[in-house]
Amino acid sequence: MEDVKAYIESGILELYVLGDISPEDKLQVEQMAAQYPDIKAELDDIAQLMERYAGEHAIEPAEQLRQKIMNSLLVNLGDDRNFIKQRKHTDEEEFEDDKIITLPQRNQFYKYAFAACLTLLLISIYGLVNLYSKLQDSNTQIAALQADKTRFANQVNLMDSQLDMYRDTSFKVLKLKGMPKSPGAAMVLAWSPVNKKVMVDVQSIKLPQHDKQHQYQLWALVKGKPMDMGVFDNPTGTDTAGVKEMKNVALADGFAVTLEPTGGSINPSLDHMVVIGQF
Repeated sequence: MEDVKAYIESGILELYVLGDISPEDKLQVEQMAAQYPDIKAELDDIAQLMERYAGEHAIEPAEQLRQKIMNSLLVNLGDDRNFIKQRKHTDEEEFEDDKIITLPQRNQFYKYAFAACLTLLLISIYGLVNLYSKLQDSNTQIAALQADKTRFANQVNLMDSQLDMYRDTSFKVLKLKGMPKSPGAAMVLAWSPVNKKVMVDVQSIKLPQHDKQHQYQLWALVKGKPMDMGVFDNPTGTDTAGVKEMKNVALADGFAVTLEPTGGSINPSLDHMVVIGQF
């Protein structure tokens, strides 16, 4: 029955009644109508519907249209008589009175089903896009939390180092004072000859601002000779570090800071010394 229903809804029966069908399909329709009563009944209903519709909208056809219809009927009825010769249209003939009959669509199910599927598809796409956006926001928040966690862990480690420095009595605190070119400069560091650590109090750094092509370099004065202890920058407003650990040194008579090209120098630029301090 499903095949019969699908065959009826395919529209081939309407084409058969209209005569707009190939000989092979015409023969198939006749065989199906003979085999299935439902198809035969549907075929009769279509013929009656077209006849009634044509009667309600009937007009006097032009001679050429009349001959075309008669020829079509003769073909469908299997008449072997000679067909009426069709006249060829001339350029001057017009068919303004001809009227094309449009049959109402018999089945809207597939159109509505397609519209419903399309609507569901659009809703699904919108939902997926919305979900993807929320996932992206969640990933951003997670990344921000992880960054905050890392910063917090670093701060805790620095605070531990600072506390260890204050608890360790082997540390010696030294205040470096400004040179004549920078009398307001100052900095405090702590050095332990026992564990050889040098810790700079970041919050105490008060050095002139420098450009991006330069950095400050710390030097240990060992028996009158400078020894590289690493480079550092002026703290920024967002710098929360308490102390900065520099390179280790076992012996030192004092410390000094010079302004050097970024990355530091092998030998200090004495003309650019900003602070110095001795034990």
